[in-house]
Amino acid sequence: MYGMLFTALYDVVDMFWIGMLDKEAVAAITIYLTLFWALEILNEIVGTSSVSMLSRSWGAGEVEKTRTIGEQTFAFKALLGSLGALILMLCLPYFYRMYTTDAKVISYGLHYGYLRSAFIPIFFSSYTVNTILRSTGDAKTPMKLLLATAVLNMILDPLFMFSVVPYTSIRGLGWGMFGSALATCISYLVAFLVGFAYLLGGKAPLSIRFKNIFHLDKELDKRLLTIGLPSGLHMLLRSLVTFIFLKLVAQYGTVAIATLGIANRIYQFCGMPSNGLSMGSGILVGQRLGSKQFAEAQQVAYLSILNGLIFSLPLVLVLLLFPSPLLSLFLGGTVPTSDAAFLVRIYALCLLCLAVSSGLGSVFYGSGHTRPILYSSLISGWLVQVPYALVVASLFLLPLPWLWTAYLIGDAADALVRWIWFSNRRWMDEP
Repeated sequence: MYGMLFTALYDVVDMFWIGMLDKEAVAAITIYLTLFWALEILNEIVGTSSVSMLSRSWGAGEVEKTRTIGEQTFAFKALLGSLGALILMLCLPYFYRMYTTDAKVISYGLHYGYLRSAFIPIFFSSYTVNTILRSTGDAKTPMKLLLATAVLNMILDPLFMFSVVPYTSIRGLGWGMFGSALATCISYLVAFLVGFAYLLGGKAPLSIRFKNIFHLDKELDKRLLTIGLPSGLHMLLRSLVTFIFLKLVAQYGTVAIATLGIANRIYQFCGMPSNGLSMGSGILVGQRLGSKQFAEAQQVAYLSILNGLIFSLPLVLVLLLFPSPLLSLFLGGTVPTSDAAFLVRIYALCLLCLAVSSGLGSVFYGSGHTRPILYSSLISGWLVQVPYALVVASLFLLPLPWLWTAYLIGDAADALVRWIWFSNRRWMDEP
């Protein structure tokens, strides 16, 4: 949880520096990240499968099997990441033109996006390092790696982006959005190399063999695809919803896109306690199911929900009470609109839904039964959220707050659907 908080803190600081450029820069990164997270589907599919397979085999005491799964996860993810990076770079110019005709936004986006996209295989591999360590009981090393990534990123960002670092007399390189992307890529590369060396060095709970990450295992790769496929489809559906929402928001102008980007970074930071707890809880669920401790696995989910709510409550209060001061930090001191403040308050309530959804999600990810995640996304996103958004924004042309409300309605529906599937206890069986 703390490791993910450090990553989210970087995201917030990164948006702060980008906001120092102008609103077009914020809009540019908002559009890019929409496409980037769609590509994350590939990482989600293999990552979800690997968490279930690694934690179950480790919980059952099958060390050699766990090692083989970890090695194959490296090989398969690197291949998918390379293919995804190529596709993303080819699509990038056309994707920007779908959402804006602002030449400045497009220029910013391409300067940032091409470099970030080229490093996607490194991002995927760094996630694999963390997954292997967490699944074998070492949560502290990934936390340290993520902390190092965040700190290095926050140091390099202003040095690479500005000719003179704001609020100081320190001279920088003045590379703007390209500098921001380069800082991110270097930070993740350093963290990956350190973590990878740790796995090879024999001091980690589970070591891997370098020579075994250069070949593919057909049977294992099939399982890495099939177990996590519903989770990947869930992300695909969510990404398509995000594309639709971004198009609807774009109707309200560049400022609305920038508002969404800033509010998303704030929400992602505040949501990291719940997401981090879910990730750790999923591994605990998988280990307990592997050792046939079914009641304990269910208890993990309840504790994950409770802790998520406890950690989220102070953040909810801050977002509800101080939305405008928070937003102004990322707007160069400019006073945000009332519509922007309303979105932050909506996201505050969404955090409560997220705590429940993430806690319940831990049993589906940990057990390998990921279809309920897909079903909840389909129902909440496509049967509730999208129809509502299209009606208020395209049919009735209502003000932005009506569109922002769709996020809360969709998240509440998602939590409800997950609870229904969690209650039937079928997730305790072998996938």
